[in-house]
Amino acid sequence: MTTTLFHNIYRDKKVLVTGNTGFKGSWLSAWLIALGAKVYGISNRIPTNPSHFEAAHLEDRIRYFQADIREFRKLRALIESIQPDFLFHLAAQPLVRQSYQEPLLTLETNIMGTAHVLEALRSVRHPCHAVFITSDKCYDNVEWTWGYRETDPLGGKDPYSASKGGAELVIKTYAHSYFQGSVNSVKIAVGRAGNVMGGGDWAADRIVPDSIVAWAKGDSVKIRAPWATRPWQHVLEPLSGYLRLGQCLAEDSELNGEPFNFGPPADQNFTVTQLLETMKRYWPEGKWQDVSIPHQVHEARLLKLCCDKALHQLGWKPTLNFNETIQMTVDWYRHYYENPEQDIFTFTSQQIAQYVEHARTRNLVWVG
Repeated sequence: MTTTLFHNIYRDKKVLVTGNTGFKGSWLSAWLIALGAKVYGISNRIPTNPSHFEAAHLEDRIRYFQADIREFRKLRALIESIQPDFLFHLAAQPLVRQSYQEPLLTLETNIMGTAHVLEALRSVRHPCHAVFITSDKCYDNVEWTWGYRETDPLGGKDPYSASKGGAELVIKTYAHSYFQGSVNSVKIAVGRAGNVMGGGDWAADRIVPDSIVAWAKGDSVKIRAPWATRPWQHVLEPLSGYLRLGQCLAEDSELNGEPFNFGPPADQNFTVTQLLETMKRYWPEGKWQDVSIPHQVHEARLLKLCCDKALHQLGWKPTLNFNETIQMTVDWYRHYYENPEQDIFTFTSQQIAQYVEHARTRNLVWVG
């Protein structure tokens, strides 16, 4: 992979990823390895079985510390010992339906866990650029038809969305109270995205992994909201945005404290039905059935982001169209289930290289 990506800023740098064992965190770790970074990870557990982290043997390729971000003293000691050049905070309780079942765990992890990372960063004594990942669900979603901008109100009707809005308020507080001015060694920014897909996601209550797991067994997947519309995107899309944001934050202190949306084009909103029918092009034997019921717990039908700020200030825009997103996702799972003896890390790296090549042919700025 070419060394001009992101101005080569991550090569030989210590990069800490919290939540590195999760879906996004494992893909980000793999990409950082390809960029020549010295990757560190902090996570309290491996969240799924199977998992991308284990399948790609990432524990053998990075320095991984098992720790819970709710345990402040241990977290602070680890960050003080690592003294990272870059930090990407992804550790979270990431599921809406679980947040209804365990609201206190969700609030504690996503709000206080974020506060603990921020507080620990106050002990870092050399330049560190930290990107905090929240969610598109941090916005007060009134289900209008246009995308939410970074200046729109935060909020949330469910515990998960509330936890992400709360995390944003904590981040803003620390940005203005502790990490402002040229004398500070730490600079922070926020990335907001949602509804990502890609190989290696086995989280519960997510449409793509639920479908793949069922189809791999020859079963039909049960769909509770086929009418729901989402701005679907491949996991590498927001990750390219986070990496670009980290680069620009290191190069331009004016971005300190700023939030950025990362999402697909405004016209790339598709229903769950359209998603499943497109997946079936690459997994033709897949079947699904509508089991939607009235009066189920609230889950927003429409939520999309306006990404103009990322375009104008970072030069970032998405790379893949909807069909390419689906094809790359299903190809990864096909490879995993049909080639159990092959090296998943190699295939993951090949897909990252494939994504970079798409970006290069489309002249995206972060490719160099």
